[in-house]
Amino acid sequence: MSDSQDAEKSGRVASRPRRRPRGPRPEAVPTAVGTACTLIGLLNIVFPRVRYSRVHALADVLPGAVSSLAAAASIVVGLLLLMLAHGLKRRKRRAWVAAVGLLPVGAAAQLLYRHSIGGTVLSLVLLGVMIRYREEFAALPDPRSRWMALANFVVLGAVSVGIGLLIVRADPDDVVGRPSFGQQLDHVLWGLIGFEGPVNYRDGTDYTVGYSLGALGLLTVATTAYLAFRPEHPAARLTAQDEERLRELLTAHGRRDSLGHFALRRDKGVVFSPSGKAAVCYRVVSGVMLASGDPVGDVEAWPGAIARFMEEARAHSWTPAVMGCSETGGEVWTRETGLDALELGDEAIVDVADFTLSGRAMRNVRQMVKRIERAGYETRVRRAADLSEEELAAIRKAAADWRGTDTERGFSMALGRIGDPADGDSVIATAHKAPEEGAEPGPYGDLKAVLHFVPWGRDGMSLDLMRRDRSADPGMNELLIVASLQAAGGLGVTRVSLNFAMFRSALARGEKLGAGPVLRGWRALLVFLSRWFQIESLYKFNAKFQPRWEPRFVVFRHTRDLPRIGLAAMQAEGFVSLALPRLLRRGRRAEPRPCAHQSRATAHGHLEQAA
Repeated sequence: MSDSQDAEKSGRVASRPRRRPRGPRPEAVPTAVGTACTLIGLLNIVFPRVRYSRVHALADVLPGAVSSLAAAASIVVGLLLLMLAHGLKRRKRRAWVAAVGLLPVGAAAQLLYRHSIGGTVLSLVLLGVMIRYREEFAALPDPRSRWMALANFVVLGAVSVGIGLLIVRADPDDVVGRPSFGQQLDHVLWGLIGFEGPVNYRDGTDYTVGYSLGALGLLTVATTAYLAFRPEHPAARLTAQDEERLRELLTAHGRRDSLGHFALRRDKGVVFSPSGKAAVCYRVVSGVMLASGDPVGDVEAWPGAIARFMEEARAHSWTPAVMGCSETGGEVWTRETGLDALELGDEAIVDVADFTLSGRAMRNVRQMVKRIERAGYETRVRRAADLSEEELAAIRKAAADWRGTDTERGFSMALGRIGDPADGDSVIATAHKAPEEGAEPGPYGDLKAVLHFVPWGRDGMSLDLMRRDRSADPGMNELLIVASLQAAGGLGVTRVSLNFAMFRSALARGEKLGAGPVLRGWRALLVFLSRWFQIESLYKFNAKFQPRWEPRFVVFRHTRDLPRIGLAAMQAEGFVSLALPRLLRRGRRAEPRPCAHQSRATAHGHLEQAA
């Protein structure tokens, strides 16, 4: 199988000349059940109590405590059904079990407290449908952590206060006097923890309000405790055996994809083809099973690895997606799975033999490099295996301290470590400047900037991170990239992958003469977003080195999944964080196989340290 030469450019779908027909869409039952569960949950919470009905007389002969308990049960069941609706839509087995247990309780509460025959019938009908289609709800649990407990306490606590205020105001005719909003809020807060508040009621309504508020408080505490103390179901991690198998595949087939070495990140899971000759590495983020780059290994075995990936996604009801695959990878993914592919951006690749600082196009880079060299900076470009442990330790510490954000960034194009003994073929470029006479050396000696490249087969390397001391002169990254390209020949490197530029073709064409209003508007939006995501600056930085551009694609199931995939990708890359604040974390997450040489790295080509 050879790379396609006929794919169109600029944001189109990858060509799929041999694409199989689409398979059947997933069953609509889970989605319908989830929607019905949401409706019944809302009915249990907000539907008004029917004052006069055929069951009203029957309910009146029951003890008053039964009615109060039914009122509390109706609200609690409604909230729990709302919480379970999303899991039902994703076919989660545990959500199905919980909903089947709650619906009869909700039906009884609808009958005894709200006197609603319609609500009771709806709950029982939904229960019957769920039992009839129980085989549709077989998805396994998601990876999870205990930080959800805090989120549950804050969100559900706020919802409980809001619903509590509605309960307190639900029967104004039974309220004694005219309590102020502050008194009503006090009554809710005291009621959530089981005590009576300052608001008084007539005709036994205080029991119904008290039970309901107490049930809301108990629900908040119980679900928070469950989330805090349940066994953690960790995300998949790369084991030592998996890493060894992946390295063997990269040795044989690593030349094909510049992102192949990033599959060795130890916070990724992996699925292998039945033959073991190909693999897909992934991470699960917010219910999205996110792969990056092409499958690793023999192209002929890619379909087997892709099939295993899709089976895993179906088993857990995860949304499958691939970020940054090549044109060949996009063709195979779409042909084998029926997914769609959309051009995401372009990768900048420089052929070492063609690189030169001569010519008008390189004038700005040439002048900047010469100016920095005259300022006394020197560069060193070496394999990681050729550096001493003391040098590697200093570089790791400097790179960590120079990271511009508190959040660690990187997933698809970042390795996440520097100087691991297993990564001895990596290339490290450093810039140095001796301190001026009589000046005290800095905390990192004469080290001023670092570039880290990972292997791309036997004759290539791919940029992993760029870091520099903010006190250094501007242009450190340009200096080190030029130095790396000039030294590449002596290291046996013939091609160098630089940064990935998102929407590069739209930016390039949108600024040309004759660009249409749609293209100009799209470019203007990208320029605006560049204030936060460095879209335009990354493209212009790459373009300085006159690279050739290779398109990269995102593969997805449905267009409606794209916002969710985009959010998951931003979480994986570290641009969006839903984790606990640092002060509330109990400690760093343990790696499955600790490595004394592992350190933190930033996203591939991240330019926050650039001039």
